[in-house]
Amino acid sequence: MSLLERVATLIRANLNDLIDRSEDPEKMLKQVILDMQNQLIQVKTQVAIAIADQHVLRMKLQENDEAALEWLNKAEVAVEKKQDELARPALKRVLSYKQMSGKFQQQLQDHSTQVENLKTALQKLEQKLIEAKSQSELLSARQRSARALSKTATAGTATGNSSQAAAFDRMNEKVDTDDELLALRRQDEVDLLLQEIKAKKNVPAISDH
Repeated sequence: MSLLERVATLIRANLNDLIDRSEDPEKMLKQVILDMQNQLIQVKTQVAIAIADQHVLRMKLQENDEAALEWLNKAEVAVEKKQDELARPALKRVLSYKQMSGKFQQQLQDHSTQVENLKTALQKLEQKLIEAKSQSELLSARQRSARALSKTATAGTATGNSSQAAAFDRMNEKVDTDDELLALRRQDEVDLLLQEIKAKKNVPAISDH
């Protein structure tokens, strides 16, 4: 499996589904985060290499374009002096350099696409890693609270098992509600920033209707 395929698999991973199906969600999330961090290092390395290769291709393309122009000038001088026997080989060199320029141009286009794909994968993987870390921290907090409530419930079984269980349920409901409210606030913030950028760039707003 290629690097981009491995990254795509991690990006597509449904963390909530993995948590629901795992016997040890906390351990599973830690492994996912470790995998993401390892892949992130590899993608960053590949982006740096690809950008360096892209620079080399641009230099080669420029060198061939300049060489073609130089030999074209020589051919023109030869023609002006009525020396076709000198102009012909010069023109052959022109065609040769132009052919190489075409190949470098194609390589540069293909490579530029690869660079953009790597950059996009890097950005998405970084976002997914943030999501996974947040999920892991939330899960750890829930499990700590659950263990604390469990100990409290065990110590006071005779006085109120049901009240402790109810408190635990209320806590989970509150966490879920807070998550939903946070998601709504985040969406509002994103919409606001989007409108600010559109206003700055004089981009007309798109109607929802």
